[in-house]
Amino acid sequence: FRGAEIVFHLAAVITLTRDRDGRVWRTNVEGTRNVVDACVACSVRRLVHFSSIHAFSAHPSSETVTEGRALADGHDLPDYDRSKVAGELEALKGTGHGLEVVIVNPTAVVGPNDCKPSAMGRVLLDLKARRLPAMVRGGFNWVDARDVGAGAEAAGRVGRSGERYLLAGHHESLMDLARIACEITGVPPPRFATPIWMAKLTLPFAALAGAISGKPANFTSASLRAVTQHQRVSHDKATRELGYAPRPLAETIADTYRWFDEHGYS
Repeated sequence: FRGAEIVFHLAAVITLTRDRDGRVWRTNVEGTRNVVDACVACSVRRLVHFSSIHAFSAHPSSETVTEGRALADGHDLPDYDRSKVAGELEALKGTGHGLEVVIVNPTAVVGPNDCKPSAMGRVLLDLKARRLPAMVRGGFNWVDARDVGAGAEAAGRVGRSGERYLLAGHHESLMDLARIACEITGVPPPRFATPIWMAKLTLPFAALAGAISGKPANFTSASLRAVTQHQRVSHDKATRELGYAPRPLAETIADTYRWFDEHGYS
């Protein structure tokens, strides 16, 4: 960091399962503390810290989530959510040492250049290959990775220190997401949307199938919880202060499939 004016801290472990070996906490919390310490030691002017929509409380569920929403709290929360809250608090400690700290909170990130691929990238590939016989009822706010990058760059230039900025996109149900994928690929979407309560009954079997195949389970208790929470999210503050403008979701999905095709993903 020596000689850097702005540091963008994106390193994190995203998980929808338990943090059984402590890796999530070490990375998302202790890792953030290390970054802040290094910024202060190297006289970095500003830190842009990537958090998540999951750092915000899901309640009250009937109201739109803004930056004024309380942070998530409670031992019953998924380990990832708690780690993102704690990571934010570690980042903000830097302001007490003269470091400017700006936090960005993306929603569910999708888009091209998904080389791993991510969990949502796998869902898109599974939809195209007809590996998903049904979707789960529920939805989320989806945002293009390129728009998140642009929002973070703007936060580095003009964001206010000590502030959070929600980098949200567009809310769609999982079935509507599948229909958008169908319009792009021509592959029919799943015909059924499984109720959340029914999906919960199959969690042990999903975990067993994942263990046998060596692949992550298609859904977990945390992922089922996620698609029922944070249903309305506002990016008004980011638009007003950062000039943030998320592109249409259909464009994101089309570009993602194009990138997968060009790089041999199936």
